[in-house]
Amino acid sequence: MGALDGKVAIVTGAGSGIGRASAKRFAAEGAKLVIGDKTEAVFETAKAITDAGGTATALQIDAGNEADVAKLVDVAKTSYGGLDIAFANAGISGGMDGIFDAKAEDFAEILRVNLIGPWLMVKHAGKLMLEQGRGGSIICTASVAGIRSGAGGAHYSASKAGVINLIKTSAQQLSSTGIRVNAICPGLIETGMTERVFVYARENDKMDKVGRLNPLRRAGQPSEIANMALFLASDEASYVNGQAIAVDGGLSSSHPVTRQETGKPAV
Repeated sequence: MGALDGKVAIVTGAGSGIGRASAKRFAAEGAKLVIGDKTEAVFETAKAITDAGGTATALQIDAGNEADVAKLVDVAKTSYGGLDIAFANAGISGGMDGIFDAKAEDFAEILRVNLIGPWLMVKHAGKLMLEQGRGGSIICTASVAGIRSGAGGAHYSASKAGVINLIKTSAQQLSSTGIRVNAICPGLIETGMTERVFVYARENDKMDKVGRLNPLRRAGQPSEIANMALFLASDEASYVNGQAIAVDGGLSSSHPVTRQETGKPAV
């Protein structure tokens, strides 16, 4: 038996990266999927799932648009009979503009997708889960950039800090419903959003520099975030609620310091 046998799950941002890896992992563990993405690549993800024997319905959507998010939830209900898991993963980076360089419209767009989008999922998925009366798991992708500065631009970091507070507030407001709300805070993960970093590093023989600020001294892979998403989605995490869990190789465990040689104590 799979960890998600008999469950119905929504995953946004499923056209690539963390969303695609999580959708495929959920399906492999027995869940029926409704997946969304702004690109047509979401249909490739669905095909990969069905080719592997899983079940998935794909929709090309805008994760920050209320009608689109409501549609994902409605499709889960009408096509598969309900909803047990909602992973609001879709997001945009917005670059590294400083606070004096960023434009108000760019700031607003990042908040729309990265923060309003997860709230819309909590709102619509949460309502259906409440009506069903059997609990559920809502997961949002935040970031280590939402924990402290230094991992993203001001607008991106603010949006992810908002996600962290959103899941805590939502968990409290959904008290006694059996609906759990948690966030994952990835560190540096090799996805389309970070592609330029990895392309540059490989072309210039600098892969040893990528991820060097965390104790594991490497970047992460989408599958490693999918593993955490699977745990939070499953009944194994039945007592985990209102938490923002960093999956970052240890990056957020410390403030930036000058690194010592391995095995030698700091003076």
